[in-house]
Amino acid sequence: MKALVLEDVAKFEVRETPAPVVGPRDVLIRVGAVGICGTDMHIFHGYANYHMDQQGRQIPLKQAPQILGHEFCGTVQAVGKEVTKCKPGDRVIADQVLNCHSRGRVPLCEFCETGDSHQCAFGQEMGITGLPGAFADLVSVPEINVVLLPANVSLTKGAIIEPLACVLHASDRMERSRNRYDFDGRYRTRNVLITGAGPSGLLFLQYLRNIKKFDGQIFVADMRASKLALAEKLGGTPLDLRTCDLPSEIKKRTNGEMIHYFIEASGAGPVFDVIPLVLRHQATFLLYGAGHAGRDVGCFTPFQYTESNVVTSCGASGGFDPDGTPVVYRRSMEYVRDGLIDAEALLTHRYAELSELQQAFMVDSLNEDFIKGAWVKDSAV
Repeated sequence: MKALVLEDVAKFEVRETPAPVVGPRDVLIRVGAVGICGTDMHIFHGYANYHMDQQGRQIPLKQAPQILGHEFCGTVQAVGKEVTKCKPGDRVIADQVLNCHSRGRVPLCEFCETGDSHQCAFGQEMGITGLPGAFADLVSVPEINVVLLPANVSLTKGAIIEPLACVLHASDRMERSRNRYDFDGRYRTRNVLITGAGPSGLLFLQYLRNIKKFDGQIFVADMRASKLALAEKLGGTPLDLRTCDLPSEIKKRTNGEMIHYFIEASGAGPVFDVIPLVLRHQATFLLYGAGHAGRDVGCFTPFQYTESNVVTSCGASGGFDPDGTPVVYRRSMEYVRDGLIDAEALLTHRYAELSELQQAFMVDSLNEDFIKGAWVKDSAV
């Protein structure tokens, strides 16, 4: 089969690779669409490498090239002899984390036992930690990791389900924590600020407006006009960081009340300089974006002073349905199915060939109008 292999930092190559092995509990998926994630970008450009040896040391790409792509969906081509949930021809999305449930491990680790499978003590992630991902013709995943797609959810829309699941998981963590300000208690959240109008920031915006039915102010700060325009269309109040002083603007627009809930979805280091200046004391700060180059742990000192509730999140873990289906992925699929999330608006760039993805990573992602890209094969409908 053909696969896009990351041979070295910033160097893709399309080449023939062996087709994946299909075990008795596995599902062979012909890939239909794969979203390009910020994590893929970090690995491609050499800012991150999550493929580790047994001593926790990074394994260089030159030593172990990787196949990226973890936001994927497609059509079942074959199933193992013990598979009962799906059949050839079914369209599915997949949880890319191989956890205790995926491997049939007994007893479950403490994280899988409590519904936090993304933190599985024995887990590995397809397309991230060295396991082959979905920038390939075929992938094989355990049956328990797949969620069936209904007829009204295209494979193109299916490429948004994994990033939305990550946003749902982060929001669940925030809402389960003990916050002074919440959505329905004595002290109501009235002012929300999202930094970063990329795919995640825009998914958080849609979650708050369309799923939580939050009717307060949601400010969205970014430096790209196209992203801010879409944020406004989706119900946010855009703030252009190129032209406004964010703390002054927030103080004016909230009558000095400042921000009750801050979602950091940009991964930009300088954002830590302004966060403490816009937070209300004992507000909630959700750290979602990754990267933040140029800042050390001292940037958290102001958060101690304001007694901010800092919540962190990674991935899309959650509980499991009785049949083992990942709950957060199922919920994500249902929100897309029900039209509560505009997936199409986020996919500004689509690529029909694997060979085009080098251009996506190197050039297109830097363009003003780029929000999210996806490899969408001709057969994806």
